[in-house]
Amino acid sequence: MAPFDVVQIFGKAVGYLIFLLIGMGFGAALEISGFGDSRVLAGQFYFREMRVLKVMFTAIITAMLLIFLFSGLGLMDFEKVWVNTTFLWSQIAGGLIMGAGFIIGGFCPGTSLVSASTLKIDGAFFFLGVFAGVWVFGETVSLFDGFYNSGDMGRFMLPELFGLRTGVTVFLVIIMALIMFYGAEISEKYFGGRKSFAEIGLDPRRHMNFIASGALVLAAAAVMIIGQPGPEEKWNMMGAKERGALEKREVYIHPGELLEIMNDFQLYVRIIDVRDEGDYNAFHIERAVRATFDDMSKPQFVRDLQKTGPGTITVLAGSGEAGSTRAYRILRAQGVSNLYVLSGGMNAWLDVFGIDEKVAKKINARTGDAMRYAFLKSVGSTVTAANPAGKIKIDFERKVKIQKKAAKTGGCG
Repeated sequence: MAPFDVVQIFGKAVGYLIFLLIGMGFGAALEISGFGDSRVLAGQFYFREMRVLKVMFTAIITAMLLIFLFSGLGLMDFEKVWVNTTFLWSQIAGGLIMGAGFIIGGFCPGTSLVSASTLKIDGAFFFLGVFAGVWVFGETVSLFDGFYNSGDMGRFMLPELFGLRTGVTVFLVIIMALIMFYGAEISEKYFGGRKSFAEIGLDPRRHMNFIASGALVLAAAAVMIIGQPGPEEKWNMMGAKERGALEKREVYIHPGELLEIMNDFQLYVRIIDVRDEGDYNAFHIERAVRATFDDMSKPQFVRDLQKTGPGTITVLAGSGEAGSTRAYRILRAQGVSNLYVLSGGMNAWLDVFGIDEKVAKKINARTGDAMRYAFLKSVGSTVTAANPAGKIKIDFERKVKIQKKAAKTGGCG
């Protein structure tokens, strides 16, 4: 299922060659579109030449339509598509700085490289300025690291901002794009051609524009009708490797390993308890937080879990394994990494570490995913069993491995 890791499939040599060809094709497209000419790019800000908006917005909505159409049809796993993390305030500041540079110099980083490659002097100087700016930024970013990482919103997108379904958002963006294209045509004639509105004629006259616009609207409507797969559907679409991790019990960790990583100060361990409120209040592991399956369908909850810094591990705990395994499938399908399940659940935790009989007694008759311990009072995490560090030495097979996300980035043309 797309997207495909071409380096893993074809090897480094072929994979990097594919990347090179894509980059050359992108650069050629920019040059053909006239983006190597600073006068064309600067004309955007005077509403005389709207080629940048039309070309780049066409690329954006085409990619958006195809991605979410293929995702809705089960041909692409959107969770594997890289979406730049949103750091709101620093990105706003960076956008303003870059915009000012765009207006003054007539280029953005990508178009300056295109211009320089065709031996334009202004493009070459602009690119040297970009290079120098990147070097200065790299040397000084530690001085304002707090601001640089401010407003961290994780993988944040328009459907979450407006509280709309993805298909509805796609449809509205297409409508907005068509309005902008129409406005760009009028703007070019009015400001660039210096024609009056009477001379321009505000009625669209190109039949091909109607056909293309209709095709876009129909495609967007199809995306809206088809919808996007839910967590369970995404899990079913995931590869054999992901499903095999559960079947081979590669992600089920022994209570002893959970205790060990909880007390490893080089790691940040998040424990999510999926039991009902009564069982959680009666007893839970130290620092564990309770979450319901409804929580796991909320974008903000998933975004918080996706913010995985170095050494971050998330462990799911239920009474047994049924609930936590279901939670694993839901969260893993939504792109949460470094995710594990407490083997045997809270029942196994108490079997291994024990608990004072004055607090709880074991009831062997209970089966399934129910708690096999009857608590005489609610103790939460106030008893030793909640974190019996240093109390018991046990042997177990270690399974926790930190998975690092690939260092991918995006940028402008």
